[in-house]
Amino acid sequence: MRVLVTGGAGYIGSHTVSQLSAAGHSVVVVDDLSAGHGAAVAPEIPLEVVALDDAQALVSVIGAARPDAVVHFAGSIEAGESMTDPARFYRNNVTNSLHLLDALVATAPSTGPVPVVFSSSAAVYGEPETVPIPESSPKLPTNVYGETKLAFERILAAYDRAYGLRSVSLRYFNAAGAAADADNGDAHPNQTHLITLALLAALGRRPSIKVFGTDYLTPDGTAIRDYIHVDDLAVAHLVALDALANGAATDAYNVGLGQGFSVLEVLDSVDRVTGAEVVRVVEGRRAGDPAALVADSSRIRAELGWVPTYTDLDRIIATAHRWHTLRPEGFG
Repeated sequence: MRVLVTGGAGYIGSHTVSQLSAAGHSVVVVDDLSAGHGAAVAPEIPLEVVALDDAQALVSVIGAARPDAVVHFAGSIEAGESMTDPARFYRNNVTNSLHLLDALVATAPSTGPVPVVFSSSAAVYGEPETVPIPESSPKLPTNVYGETKLAFERILAAYDRAYGLRSVSLRYFNAAGAAADADNGDAHPNQTHLITLALLAALGRRPSIKVFGTDYLTPDGTAIRDYIHVDDLAVAHLVALDALANGAATDAYNVGLGQGFSVLEVLDSVDRVTGAEVVRVVEGRRAGDPAALVADSSRIRAELGWVPTYTDLDRIIATAHRWHTLRPEGFG
């Protein structure tokens, strides 16, 4: 299969590109490298440095690549920042993503637009009524990031109805970890991932780690999240692509481990894995942060056959620790 991957030089995108290539697919990456790294993409994989706001360039790239499917990662991801700069999030995650869909419709073969696997988020649920969260839960985002992801899911459904563009949206919980061989890992320039920040503190590259809120209605008062290894998350995209290739209808699936860990439990795990003691600084809650986000991922397991291989938090963190230890400058 020929697969075009937007944002394929980013953290999750580049791991997915590696998995696609290893599975024998032909891949073309489209990335403006504003947050991704060219070095995260293997030299033999074509990398088109194109921004999604360049609609004409998108049409040219898609027309030349003639993909059988698209995996769409490109966008802004920092939930906290989305509350202070909503314009950037709506522009990147909605307007620019519309340019991609319009390019796919404009270049569609006679059989119709090629299908899309979309990088969505558990943020579409907001403060959930039920934990673990099933896909049927109300969609009530508490931050602009989640609003933009939900808006684009609805746009995808509309494009299916109007133009026959089928899609699978994957609602990620918290991506974590690194490639087992330490050749790839989290190197985002504006780091927000708890595990990465905690590891950098354990390795002496940050003085401490901030704990945002200790008054949540959780067992230890800190927010609970579901952490899924990035390679398991990448494999979810492959099974979604296979489903679409076999005629699957537009749908959305949760992708998570199905088990939650509090902020303090994550920090305790980092301490165990590294042998260090991370300094913790307690601050107030961040706007838009729900108390608990844990996936009910039973549908993607049952319907698409996806099964995570990393099910132990210490093991997930150990892969990230190895990456940050062996590659202290990331891709620098």
